[in-house]
Amino acid sequence: MNPFSPILSITGSDSTGGAGIQADIKTMQRLGAEALTVVTSVTMQNTLGIQEFFDLPADVVGRQIDAVADDAGPQVVKIGMLHSLETLAVVVQWLRRYAPRWVLFSPVVFSSREEQLMDDELIAAVCSQLLPLCSLVVVRQRDAARFPAEHIVVEEGGHGRCNEWCSAIAVYLNQGLSLDDAVKKAHRTLPPVMADSNDFSPRWLSLYHEFMEMQESRCKNSYDVNYYASQLHVGSRYLSQITRKVAGQSPKAIIDATLLARIQQLLRGSSMTVQEIAYALGFSSQAHLTAFFKKAVGMSPTAFRRN
Repeated sequence: MNPFSPILSITGSDSTGGAGIQADIKTMQRLGAEALTVVTSVTMQNTLGIQEFFDLPADVVGRQIDAVADDAGPQVVKIGMLHSLETLAVVVQWLRRYAPRWVLFSPVVFSSREEQLMDDELIAAVCSQLLPLCSLVVVRQRDAARFPAEHIVVEEGGHGRCNEWCSAIAVYLNQGLSLDDAVKKAHRTLPPVMADSNDFSPRWLSLYHEFMEMQESRCKNSYDVNYYASQLHVGSRYLSQITRKVAGQSPKAIIDATLLARIQQLLRGSSMTVQEIAYALGFSSQAHLTAFFKKAVGMSPTAFRRN
């Protein structure tokens, strides 16, 4: 397994970004992987639910798959929203022809607002045609009985959480871990389920989300917890209490993960030298960046880029 090959996500588009293609891309990139995408359906939705729904023609889905699969040969495939029997048939046909190493499935039976997205006929077809080709199914507790798979993982929380968890497992399988190890690592590295966000004060959630957004905007070159705390007008200890409560991680761990993903992105997608990347991201030297990167990834930036 090449740990640097992209992962193929076949699912719907969620215009809120809470699940679907958008969430897959965010999770995979955050964990250091690249995502190839095939859109099966387009939803026009907001926080009140799905307003409109459009399924792409099955042949269009098939042409998307052929285009990326022929070029990239992905060995890890994550499947999400399948809304029609015709699209299911196309996906199953492709899986049988290309035989990727790992196939993960996170079915979308109901939306976050309880709109039913898979009818009984489609679920029966999925069970008979798709499940035998899957390595793992990640599904909510309420829907587990509908999908009798040999390898099934029931994850508490909404579909957005199942989607994120399935994406993380896909990344770790792509890095060469066994299925059991990938599942365990996803448990360790993902924040705890936030379905019980009512247990958190609005101020905690507001500060947490602002802290996360700051790393992607005006604070790209700052990795000092005290700096973020001062910008948020709170103490560093208080910020640490919030991130540990909401995400189960220290601010430093979150900052380091963001920094690592940024380094990997530049190594893959730019012609900058390691020294140029080091200075662009605020490291004191190339040696400093190399030590940080090697400790996290297990290889030097140069070896990572070469692979």
